Amino acid sequence: MVEKWNITVKFYRQKQGEKPHDQEIKMDVNPDENVIDLVERAWALHDRTLVFAHACHHSTCGACGMRVNEREKLACITPVRSVVANGGTLKVAPLRNFPVISDLVVDMGELYRRMDLVGHQPVDSDREEAIQPEFRPAGPAEPNEDFMRLSDCIECGLCMSACPVFSSTPDYLGPAVLAGAHQAGLEKNPLLFKLIDSATGVWRCHSAFECTAVCPSNVDPGWRIMELRRKVIGDRVKTLFNPRKPAEVGK
Repeated sequence: MVEKWNITVKFYRQKQGEKPHDQEIKMDVNPDENVIDLVERAWALHDRTLVFAHACHHSTCGACGMRVNEREKLACITPVRSVVANGGTLKVAPLRNFPVISDLVVDMGELYRRMDLVGHQPVDSDREEAIQPEFRPAGPAEPNEDFMRLSDCIECGLCMSACPVFSSTPDYLGPAVLAGAHQAGLEKNPLLFKLIDSATGVWRCHSAFECTAVCPSNVDPGWRIMELRRKVIGDRVKTLFNPRKPAEVGK
């Protein structure tokens, strides 16, 4: 027998030129449903003006990032019973630190621009020899043929929303961007050092690790930022004992 709960769902609503407000809908739910199921049902059965984003339904695309009871979540993998009790209230709101386009959808264009700036690639290139035999495509392969795989970061924006520093300092590159720089590899792009080793780079992070706590892909942005600091400090020490030549300054 399927368990049924009755809860109140509060949806954040904001259209262009309007003040934000909450819309309450009483809903009968299966506690094992995911939050995105409630959002879709609210749109289908209660209010077709509700705007939200979703796509894959299995935590690959990052489109359904939102705040669920004030905590950054991917709605597609967040069971109802994990965030509310029977008879309780479930609040759904857009991510923080991004401009609201409409209701639960925010504009993350700045995040994507910054990710491009540090050279992060959502799809990585792998050599044939790094692929496990059971996952190799059928047929012969050239020894150096490239294969493609998704990188760990799905650019969902959850870490940027949860970061307390990014809330107060919009110029801060942010955990997703710094983690993207770490994944891209500073060794491949020495010019990144100047961007990372700055007041809006790794030194602006307060090591709260809220980014790591909400990351749905185990990218661990907090650890990656600490690793970038280690690399930057190592580069400073190396430069101290082996100063760069004038032509190398800024590289």
